[in-house]
Amino acid sequence: MATRTNKTDQSSAQDAVSRVSATSKAGTDELQQGGSNLSHVRAHNERLVLSVIRADTVSRADIARRTGLSPQTITLIIRALQSDGLIETGVPVKGKVGQPSVPLTLNANGAFFAGLKIGRRSSELILINFTGEEVDRATLLHAYPEPERIVSFVSESLPVLLNQLPAKCRQRLHGIGVALPFELWNWTSELGAPEGAMAPWANFDFREQLSSATDTPVFIENDATAACGAELTFGRGRIVADFAYFFIGYFIGGGIVLNRSVYAGKSGNAGAFGSLPVLDPDVKGRVSQLIDQASIYRLEGMLNGSVESTPLWNDDSEVWHRESLVLTEWMEQVAQALAMAVISVSAVVDVDAIVIDGSFTSQIKESIVSRTGALVTGYNTKGIKAPDIMSGEVGANARALGAARLPMFSRFLMDQSVLTKALG
Repeated sequence: MATRTNKTDQSSAQDAVSRVSATSKAGTDELQQGGSNLSHVRAHNERLVLSVIRADTVSRADIARRTGLSPQTITLIIRALQSDGLIETGVPVKGKVGQPSVPLTLNANGAFFAGLKIGRRSSELILINFTGEEVDRATLLHAYPEPERIVSFVSESLPVLLNQLPAKCRQRLHGIGVALPFELWNWTSELGAPEGAMAPWANFDFREQLSSATDTPVFIENDATAACGAELTFGRGRIVADFAYFFIGYFIGGGIVLNRSVYAGKSGNAGAFGSLPVLDPDVKGRVSQLIDQASIYRLEGMLNGSVESTPLWNDDSEVWHRESLVLTEWMEQVAQALAMAVISVSAVVDVDAIVIDGSFTSQIKESIVSRTGALVTGYNTKGIKAPDIMSGEVGANARALGAARLPMFSRFLMDQSVLTKALG
């Protein structure tokens, strides 16, 4: 079943074995190379100027000082960006000397981007504007994700979302980003899907099929990596340059940010923290994986058949909003597993912080973060620098927002590490 909620009208692949993974690499290559059909990708200097304006409200003099571009070049770029409706000017600010300074900002309605999160219990399509604000969304609930059904969902829902925009803005969609779990066909039992139900994903060219159905460029990234990108761009990444990121979804995943840039790795799967070994609390001495101890699917299994059983597809799910002994037990298991994972990651990657987020309420998140921090403090961390442990700021929307971020950066903005160097 698909549902819609209006917000505002204004406001590579791992290898040849996996078609979806190959699709992901194609999406990554398109991001790095500008793509094969991106006629509206801005020139380097235009992207640099847009990135500076996005980071702060600035004047032309500010841009010149921060980028090293000449005033004449900046004038030409600003004129082109204004003509394309990507930036707008504010009220002139009079200084002590000289001409008034005219502030420049991004035009929120200058460009739009769609983000699709493919989850285990639901798929969500969001539409965001040029400043990253969510305009509208559509949701598809499913027992397990089926590729053809999701393509149909997007092709039917996207025009509806675009029609909520003013008429002049409906042609300003610049791509669809997809946050997709890799190798979905390997998780049939954990998803509770019938035998063979997930097999179609192995040979389904999702990017090509979705692009063809919507006549829109499509960019694909691992779902946890996409969530990490959202945290980098819209959350803690604004103040923390290096961090390891854990996102607790139906399956836990993560990402690594180094020098304000997501490190995806050779196969696009760096930060696959779900595979980290941790102790199994149910069997003394047995080692399992983090994904088995700190994922929402474990809680779903713990609740199965009880009076508290309920679908756990997003942060609105009822179980997150009531006291429960099972929920408390699950949160403790998550914190214990995360504490071990934090120590392991910190011994390999020297980061400033560990950021923890998830598809649940902020109260649940804060409890898990607090307990994880307390447990880490109790471990022997001799030889490593224990990082700060903090909550993510984006929340349950991170995967969809991180997906929408892909076409935004591919077409208009600079990688944040490049921008940092430009700003000195």
